[in-house]
Amino acid sequence: MNDERELEVSLLKRVIAVQTGVARLGVDFEAIATLVSREILGMTSADAAIVEMLEGDELVYLAASGSAANSVGLRLSLATSLSGVCVTQARTLYCEDAHSDPRVDRQACDRVGLRSMVVAPLFHRGAAVGVLKILSSRPSAFDWRDRKVLTYMAGVIAASIHTASRYAEDALFRKATRDHLTGLANRALFHDRLEHGLEQAARHGDYLGLVYVDMDELKSLNDRHGHQAGDIALRTLGSRLVSCARRSDTVARLGGDEFGVVLSPLQNRSAGEEVVARMQASLEERMLIGGEPRRLRASFGLALFPDDGISPDQLLEAADRAMYRAKRKRVRESQ
Repeated sequence: MNDERELEVSLLKRVIAVQTGVARLGVDFEAIATLVSREILGMTSADAAIVEMLEGDELVYLAASGSAANSVGLRLSLATSLSGVCVTQARTLYCEDAHSDPRVDRQACDRVGLRSMVVAPLFHRGAAVGVLKILSSRPSAFDWRDRKVLTYMAGVIAASIHTASRYAEDALFRKATRDHLTGLANRALFHDRLEHGLEQAARHGDYLGLVYVDMDELKSLNDRHGHQAGDIALRTLGSRLVSCARRSDTVARLGGDEFGVVLSPLQNRSAGEEVVARMQASLEERMLIGGEPRRLRASFGLALFPDDGISPDQLLEAADRAMYRAKRKRVRESQ
């Protein structure tokens, strides 16, 4: 009994440590879900952890870690998944072996090598709106400690849902953290996300990418077509950057014609370069400005933690230098 008590106290201490990290993320629910899904791997016997949110008659992978890390965006049917049963019954469920549990789709489980899982509901205003799930490739992989951790962490996420929904309705909070023109994160929120991302990357041994983006020819655009045309171009550039970023990334307008993107986490430099390539390609589509079809132009610079720097200032300087190198190269090629 004493051993069980000591284990529970130890687990509570680790949950409290996670709550501290969650508090630093404020109301960014997707970042919170990502943090929890990663931290729970070190607290349980799981091979993977997933946060799923209810959208209509489906559950969507909002965050995933471990062997499921590349599955963000995957959709499950409420009607044919254990997650759906969990939401419908609003209680924690344990599948000891997918080969013998009639509540799960065995063929789907076999495709991903899944044998056992625990699924806990996420509540908001008295209703189950999602699930927190841990998975294992082994049958009967989870014990009471794993289920206890899942329950604790589901509570952490549920509290974050409540907080995020409350502040999402608070215009003053939005004004303090968002750029008024584009609706993107502002400089203050960008730096907060960058600092937190660096802490997480150092802790988990991940890479982090910082992209500096400078929109070209904004002044000439304003002079020729007026500031309203410039504003349209800035909003369009912001929306295209967001469309190419991942759920875990942060796109911000830093001021004037400058944008910044925090890519967190990254597996390697190539992963960051792929995101930048998508952003550059998105600018090929022309837009109408002053009645004329015009292609947006911008220069991109990528810096990587820890290769190019370990502090926010070092990464910003490295990304800025990379951006100016790209700008000078394009000018030379156009001459």
